[in-house]
Amino acid sequence: MNTKPNRRVPLAAAALLASALLLTACGSGGGGHDAHNAAPAATGASTGKAYNAADLAFAQGMIPHHRQALEMAESAATRAGSPEVRQLAAAIRAAQDPEIATLSGWLTGWGEQVPQPGAAGAHAGHGGAGAAGMMTEAEPAGLKDATRVALDTAFLKLMTAHHTRAVEMARTEQEQGSYAPAKELAGAVVSGQSAEIEQMRKLLGGTAAR
Repeated sequence: MNTKPNRRVPLAAAALLASALLLTACGSGGGGHDAHNAAPAATGASTGKAYNAADLAFAQGMIPHHRQALEMAESAATRAGSPEVRQLAAAIRAAQDPEIATLSGWLTGWGEQVPQPGAAGAHAGHGGAGAAGMMTEAEPAGLKDATRVALDTAFLKLMTAHHTRAVEMARTEQEQGSYAPAKELAGAVVSGQSAEIEQMRKLLGGTAAR
C-alpha cells in the first residue's frame, strides 16, 4: 500500500491561486495605465500644451478686433460713395469672418474662453497697448449716420488705424507665439492688412482731393 502523501492537489491549488493573483495584478495595472493615458486630455491646458500665453492672447484679442472691423465694413460695403471703398469693405468681410471662426475653433479646442460678441476686454489688454485701434462707442454710430462721401473718409481713417493695430498684434504673435497655425495666420494678417493699409492711404488721398 502506497502511503506517500499526494502532492498533486496542493500543487494544483497553488497554481490556481498564483493565476488568480496574476490576473488581479494585470487588471489593476491595466486600469492604472488607462487612467494615466487619459490624464493629459483631462488636464489639457495645464500639461503638454501646443500653445503658449502669446498664442492665447493673440486669439482672444484678435476675435473682438476682427468683429469690430466687420461692423465697420458692413456699413461701408453697402453705403460708401466710392466703388473702391465698397470693394475693400467687402474684401475685409470675406477675409476676417472665416478668421474669427478659425480663432474661435482654436480656443474651443484648447479649452479656453472664446470672447463673447461685444466683449472688448481681452483685446484691450493685449500686448499692454490698451485699446489702440479700437473704435469708441460713438464712432460706429457715426459711420451709420454719415453721408456717402463723409463715410468714405471716416471709414478709411478708422480702418487704417484699426489695421495698424492688428498688424502690431500679429507681429507680436510671430515673435512670441509657439502654435504654428497661429503664427501662420499672423503672417497672413501682416501681409494682407499691410497691403490694405497702403491701399486705404491712397484712397484717402483721393477723397481729400474731391
